[in-house]
Amino acid sequence: MTGAGSATLDWDAVPVVRPYAVTQGRTAPSGAAHVGLIDAVVATGEWPQAHFRPGPEQRRILELCHRPKPVVDLASETDLPVGVVRVLLGDLIDEGLVRVIPAQRKPHTDQRLLRMVLDGLQSLL
Repeated sequence: MTGAGSATLDWDAVPVVRPYAVTQGRTAPSGAAHVGLIDAVVATGEWPQAHFRPGPEQRRILELCHRPKPVVDLASETDLPVGVVRVLLGDLIDEGLVRVIPAQRKPHTDQRLLRMVLDGLQSLL
C-alpha cells in the first residue's frame, strides 16, 4: 500500500537477518582460529561434511574465497560486519573448508609513543 500518508519500505536498505541471528548469538569464533583483519582466507576445495550445512552467508564467503581474499574485503563484499565474518570463518576453518594465510607483520616501533614515554619519565625527575 503506497497511498498518501502510508510509509514505503525500501527492502534493499533493510537487513533481512540480524547479525546475531546469522552467528546464532556468538560474538567470537569457535575453536582456536584467530583471523586478523588483513589476513587472507582461501577455500580449500573440500566439500562440507554431512553434519555441517553452511548457511547462505557462509556459502557466499566460500564463493568469494576461490582466490585468497583479506577478511576486510570479505566483510565489504558480503555486506556483513567484520565480527560476523570472523565468526562465520571460524566455523568454516573448523570444518576444513577454508584456511587462513596470515598477513606478514613487521615489527613497528612507534617513535612518537616512545618520545612521549621518555618525556613523561624525564618530567618525573
